[in-house]
Amino acid sequence: MTLDFVERFAASQTWLDAVSNRLQPVVRKAVAKTGRHGADFLDGVWLGAPLHPAATDVPVGAATAAFALDAIGAVTRSPSIDRQADGALVISVAGALAAATTGLADYRYLFGDTRRLAVAHGLMNAVGTSLNLASLGLRATGRRGAGRLTSALGLTVMGLAAHLGGELTYGRGVRVDPNAEMGGPRDYTPVLDEAELQGAELRRVDVEGEAVLLTRSVNGELCAIGNKCSHFGGPLAEGERDGDTVICPWHASRFDVCTGKVLGGPAVFPQPRFEVRAREGKIELRRA
Repeated sequence: MTLDFVERFAASQTWLDAVSNRLQPVVRKAVAKTGRHGADFLDGVWLGAPLHPAATDVPVGAATAAFALDAIGAVTRSPSIDRQADGALVISVAGALAAATTGLADYRYLFGDTRRLAVAHGLMNAVGTSLNLASLGLRATGRRGAGRLTSALGLTVMGLAAHLGGELTYGRGVRVDPNAEMGGPRDYTPVLDEAELQGAELRRVDVEGEAVLLTRSVNGELCAIGNKCSHFGGPLAEGERDGDTVICPWHASRFDVCTGKVLGGPAVFPQPRFEVRAREGKIELRRA
């Protein structure tokens, strides 16, 4: 119940919208200035999965290790254990900076109360990291007891922030592949008269409740991939085309029209691919 309260409380803080209205455009410009390769790195295109969730393991894990080592050090009074606790806390702070950078990249396209939760998540992590920095200062000046208490408080705040992060992913579906459960026919199914697909046209067809992007490659090969962008579900058939690349109209993710491979973020998951053939004047497709 306590964790549910934290989520509800964060989502109800409408003043966070004013923060986002100022912050989000700045973040978008900053990420854009890194260039396509920089943005793809922050989004996790090279990893094939969102980078931010993986990056958060470092600060939370290291802070937890520091807490455990502090408890052992308090019992054993071992200077070696104390140094290890301090080192783990340093790693936590450094890891938090990296996680914040990737988190801001994810945040740049959020909206509504999901964006509000993301701001609360970020602010709480900033508070937790600040407490850990203060703890390091206390430890450095010989006030180890106060330092242990401060970092324990920091870990508590980071833990609550991590809960909000989990809600963003598992509850709100942020950075989850919307095509993960996509179906489609197992047998070739006619979807369009062959004469209706003109040149390099991007054409949406619907089959068994699934939206599919149907087109031809520059060499005339019939190609079909899922129409719903794996980033935030943008309609690819309404996007632009660059050779055999389709560009999502919402956030400019880029995919190969024949293989569904990600060619540019913020999307990190490939599009589902369909096998296509022309038979007796009809274009038929089935799930690959």
